[in-house]
Amino acid sequence: MDFSIASILLLDGVTNGAIYALLGLATVLVFTVTRVIFIPQGEFAAYGALTLAILQTGKIPGTVWLLLILAVLAALMDGAAEWQRHRHAASALKSALKTLAIPAVVAGITAWAAPLQMPLLVQALLSVCVVTAFGPLVYRVAYQSLADATPLVLLIVSVGVHFAMTGLGLLFFGAEGFRNPAFSNASLSLGDLAITGQAMIIIATSGALIVLLWLFFERSLYGKALRATAVNRLGARLMGISSQSAGQLTFAMAALIGALSGLLIGPTTTVFYDSGFLIGLKGFVAAVVAGLASYPGALLGALFVGIVEAFASFWASAFKEVIVFTLILPVLLWRSLQGGHSDEDH
Repeated sequence: MDFSIASILLLDGVTNGAIYALLGLATVLVFTVTRVIFIPQGEFAAYGALTLAILQTGKIPGTVWLLLILAVLAALMDGAAEWQRHRHAASALKSALKTLAIPAVVAGITAWAAPLQMPLLVQALLSVCVVTAFGPLVYRVAYQSLADATPLVLLIVSVGVHFAMTGLGLLFFGAEGFRNPAFSNASLSLGDLAITGQAMIIIATSGALIVLLWLFFERSLYGKALRATAVNRLGARLMGISSQSAGQLTFAMAALIGALSGLLIGPTTTVFYDSGFLIGLKGFVAAVVAGLASYPGALLGALFVGIVEAFASFWASAFKEVIVFTLILPVLLWRSLQGGHSDEDH
């Protein structure tokens, strides 16, 4: 291996690590606020890439219909809950319509625009909106009623949600993989190293999202509310912060990050209906390196995973996945020996 090959592998590692960083940050965000180890985080990425691929063909993606089904189900649940609290039909109907409104608008606009063959950026924006709208609905349907359950129960639910989303992905997208067009065909040459425009977009977008997340948590009222919920859920509730709203906002952000990750990775590899699990699992490894608690740690862990994967693919390509996932074992052992075991609910 000479310097030129090492630099190419390093660039690939940083590019992939930038994607894993976003998924790792989303995993840490969801766990700290809701205590949910969100296994299906990668499915949001796959749904984002595949929704854009179907829009490219001029057809209405199946995620539009799934969004409407989930929205109706969540609306019925919210309406029933409101009826049980107040026994007032008007307030129950208002609660149901409030839940249904945004997903219905997003689905309607996407279904209208799909046959029109809009420009790539418009289709990408529609894909992000569709997948982002899934976040609060998934939380409402699968997790909200179990918000006070143990992390083990929430993990089991996450596994079920993962299998459901994977199966629905096969139903809506089929077994055939898709590869999206690149957002930029530019190229930058630095000696023997050629940096593609897509790689620059991935790194720049990931960096911008990380900065925006930092600003959101440091400067915005909603971000501080999520931080308070992450530190102490009971204390946050006593201060008037709704744990349900915090959970829905957290899942919306996780879905947004996942959708953007899917759009970024779509032009670099062929995405299948089940590709999200492997992609998300690498982000989960990065989150575990950070102890499911540190955002900077997740970023560094993701870059480490990406670089190790790139060099492992050169030295032992058949075992690169084994090498990456084996990294989690000594980290888990070290975390178990060093970390204290506590639960704020006791």
